[in-house]
Amino acid sequence: MQSTRKRGPLAAAMTAVLSAAVGIAVAVAPSAAVAQDNPYERGPDPTNSSIEASRGSYSTSSTSVSSLVSGFGGGTIYYPTTTGDGTFGAVVIVPGFTGTQSTISWLGPRLASQGFVVFTIDTNSIYDQPGSRADQLQAALDYLVEDSSVRTRIDEDRLAVMGHSMGGGGSLEAVRENPDIKASIPMTPWHTTKTWSTVRTPTLIFGAEADTVAPVGSHSEPFYNTIPSSAEKMYIELNGASHFAPNSSNTTIAKYSISWLKRWVDEDTRFTQFLCPVPTGLAIEESRGTCPLG
Repeated sequence: MQSTRKRGPLAAAMTAVLSAAVGIAVAVAPSAAVAQDNPYERGPDPTNSSIEASRGSYSTSSTSVSSLVSGFGGGTIYYPTTTGDGTFGAVVIVPGFTGTQSTISWLGPRLASQGFVVFTIDTNSIYDQPGSRADQLQAALDYLVEDSSVRTRIDEDRLAVMGHSMGGGGSLEAVRENPDIKASIPMTPWHTTKTWSTVRTPTLIFGAEADTVAPVGSHSEPFYNTIPSSAEKMYIELNGASHFAPNSSNTTIAKYSISWLKRWVDEDTRFTQFLCPVPTGLAIEESRGTCPLG
C-alpha cells in the first residue's frame, strides 16, 4: 500500500521525476494487445491532458427523468451520442443533504464525454439520510438498465455509484449492500457509521483538508482505513478544500474519478498510470492507495 503527504521541494521534485518515468514506461506499453484483451476499452489512449480536459472525446446529449418515477426524485441522464462503440458502463451520482442534482450536475457531461452513461439524481426529500440515499442510488441504477430511454446503450454488469456528503455516505452503504456494483466514489462523505469492513467494491474517497461539516479525521479517513485492502481502495485529500469542493467543477476530482471508473468499470488498465504511484500535486494534501492495483 502506498501513502503520501506533502513534502519539501526537493522530495517533491524527485517524486515528480519518478512518477514521470513510471508514466512513460506505462504509456509505451502496446495498446493493441490491451484492446484485444479488453472488450470494454473505450476511447483513445489517455493522457494527463485528455483526462484533465473539461470534455473528453465523446459528443454527449442528455435527457430528463421525471420526479414521478418510483424510488428516487428524478434526474438527468447524460450519455455519449456515438453509436459504434457498443454499450457503456454507467454511474449514478447523488447529492448531499439539502442538495439537488444541480450541485453535482457538472460531473454529468464531463464523465459522459469520457465514455460513460451518467445519471445525476434528485432525492425524494432533500433531507434524506445516507441509508435512504443508498436505496435511491440502487433504484436509479435499476431504472437506468430496465426503464430508461438509453437502457440499450448500457452494460448492466458495469455499474458504479458516486455521491457527495450524505450522498457519499450513501454510496458506501450502496456497495456494502450490493457488492456487484463495480466502483464507488464517495466525495467528502458523511455517515454516522465509521466502520466499512464488509465493503468489497473498489472505492475512491475524496476528503477535503478544510472540511468542517464532515472532518476527514472523523469521516473520510476512518471510512478509508476500515475498508479492507482486498477491496482495492484509494484516498485523496484535497489541499485546503472545503466540504463543498465537489459542488463545482474540480479538475482533481474529475481526473481521478475518470481514472477510477475506467479502471474498475471498464477494466481499462491504460488508466492505472494515473492512479499508481498514488497521486500527488499542489491540489492534493495527502493520498493513499492499494498500489499496485489488482
